[in-house]
Amino acid sequence: RRRRRVGGASVIATSGKMAASSPLWRRRVSALSPAGFATQLRRDLRGTCPLGGRRLSCTQAGGQLRPLEGVRVLDLTRVLAGPFATMILGDLGAEVIKVERPGAGDDTRAWGPPFIGAESAYFLSVNRNKQSICVDLKNPRGVGLIQQLAGVCDVLVENYIPGKLHQLGLGSEQLCRMNPQLIYCSISGYGQTGPQAQTPGYDSILSAVSGMMHITGPEGGEPVRPGVAMTDLATGLYAHGAVMAALLQRHRTGRGAHIDCNLLSAQVSCLSHIAANYLNAGKEASRWGTAHESIVPYQGFSTKDGHIVVAAGNDEQFVKVCHVLQLLELTDRPEYKTNRLRVENRKQLLQTLSQRFLQEKTADWLRRFEGSGVPFGPINTIQEVFSDPQVKHNGLIQEMNHPTAGHITVPGPAVRFSSFSHDEPTPPPLIGQHTVQVLRHTLSYSDDVIKTLLESKVVTQNEVS
Repeated sequence: RRRRRVGGASVIATSGKMAASSPLWRRRVSALSPAGFATQLRRDLRGTCPLGGRRLSCTQAGGQLRPLEGVRVLDLTRVLAGPFATMILGDLGAEVIKVERPGAGDDTRAWGPPFIGAESAYFLSVNRNKQSICVDLKNPRGVGLIQQLAGVCDVLVENYIPGKLHQLGLGSEQLCRMNPQLIYCSISGYGQTGPQAQTPGYDSILSAVSGMMHITGPEGGEPVRPGVAMTDLATGLYAHGAVMAALLQRHRTGRGAHIDCNLLSAQVSCLSHIAANYLNAGKEASRWGTAHESIVPYQGFSTKDGHIVVAAGNDEQFVKVCHVLQLLELTDRPEYKTNRLRVENRKQLLQTLSQRFLQEKTADWLRRFEGSGVPFGPINTIQEVFSDPQVKHNGLIQEMNHPTAGHITVPGPAVRFSSFSHDEPTPPPLIGQHTVQVLRHTLSYSDDVIKTLLESKVVTQNEVS
């Protein structure tokens, strides 16, 4: 053990590869600068994980090694896109240290009702498998603490306005200079550079700017915001994938990277064929409600007591639809022989189909279409979604015991692996629940130093925990 001052705080370093009390280790670090010491500490704390990270502890469920076990993530994000990305990394076994501001913490902690106890359901939905520490970044000692954490982490994810963290000494160039293997992922509204780089990014705004809102809504009606923040969620998925790719790249090159991930680019890239229609054919998009502009019938229909979606993706499936609906005469009409003709004559065809669907209940139609070879499904309420046997089978209802909210349930991970299971996730943390734990075990701070930091309000610890 050796006490050093790094970034304005005294730390006690313990090597993961060499006993910190050994003369050799003391000689090696004695001449290092604070930045060099942080880098050496990070290296010494590494184990054998091929993607980098701390020494593997095999604490994962059932003794199965998770893909990111041994990777440490410093999470400087809040709200949705960033926390969604880091939650996925945590689901895959990464150790995620979520940094929150003292007092309020992540904005979504206050986004309710509904609340479960004192915790908002919104926050609980995207923050499992994380530790929370509270650090005052307005205090230089708090900044120094984050610099030290970045020195012993593999990945840093942040969603500040571009340039803000650089002003604090926490920019990508600064931290990657201290830790050349750091993967620094920046999530912003419009990108790190360009005419709108300094504009704050919000899902609803970028959904509008990107064209997503323009193509969403009823035919002939007003633009509609998607029911969930799809632009944020798509960006979080892109960020998670980019971090995974950067970890693989670092395994080959030994060096980290700076990732520029932003809401505008993520949503524009998801316009897929709508974008291609315009870029290649000059075709402007319009709103179609549940319908598809290029395929008919491919949409939702009202039934006697609800709704059903039917998707006839080819001519053969259209014939099958007519059989189920007992409208065989439609298959003989020349204006409906091909999909192209059905698109041209969509209005009269859909009127006929809509009148037929109204004659029976949704459950009856579902039974009729079962085994027909036609893609179909009900438009479920959220209650019906989580009552669905396949949703339950896929493990999409994840239960946990929260320290203050009690028994909670959140949407589970979407992807399953044969090599491990998502059993026993840790619940979303209380604000500042793990501050002392991280200082003590990750940075090897002494109890005296931790006490000083707590008393000076540089960090705060949740007393409930």
